[in-house]
Amino acid sequence: MANICIFDAYGTLFDVMSAARMLANEKAYDKFSKYSEKVSNTWRIKQLEYTWLRNIMDDYLDFWQITKDGLDFALEESQIQNTQLRNRLLDLYWNLSAYSEARDVLIALKSNNIRTGILSNGSRDMLDSAVKSANLNDNLDVVLSIDKIKIYKPDPKVYQMVLDHFNCTKGDVLFISSNGWDISGASKFGFKTLWVNRNFNPQDRLNFKPWKIVNNLSAIPSIVKELNE
Repeated sequence: MANICIFDAYGTLFDVMSAARMLANEKAYDKFSKYSEKVSNTWRIKQLEYTWLRNIMDDYLDFWQITKDGLDFALEESQIQNTQLRNRLLDLYWNLSAYSEARDVLIALKSNNIRTGILSNGSRDMLDSAVKSANLNDNLDVVLSIDKIKIYKPDPKVYQMVLDHFNCTKGDVLFISSNGWDISGASKFGFKTLWVNRNFNPQDRLNFKPWKIVNNLSAIPSIVKELNE
């Protein structure tokens, strides 16, 4: 039985590519449209890489600074030197779009007495802003940030935060993420995992696999209901 659903934030509930898309649609930055996809993809890749590398090197830096560093790399790669554009992208990152089905899914889970939460590498300020902007506050029991322990996923200490907060067992938790590496980390920790594979990517060549795979969040309430019957 799983009576707690824990979601990753970036890429799972919130669309990390939406900042660049929103900027490309603003008239003042319409020339950015031809770079937006490349910049967005590199930004995300470097953001993730820097968390892993800083874990390995035991050189913690908060996620907001890592996010800025990833963007600076991405802009330099595309030979974009525009401080105003950079600052606008960073402003938009505080208000990323939630995926269209996210709020309804959380409401459905709460209506079935499932406790819900976020477990994220994001800084607490970033997460609070994203949750508020997406109007998800009332549908989450907790937002857990690694700020508290200053180490990034997929370190097992991060997943332990869920057990410590809810005073529960691993079997009580369904962990949901769009990131294959995060799913592997949570699976190794002992959580039942659900991979939201929106882009139909191949599975990572890692030993720990997802329990179930979906391509969006919509099926989660019915999956949880079936799991608990």
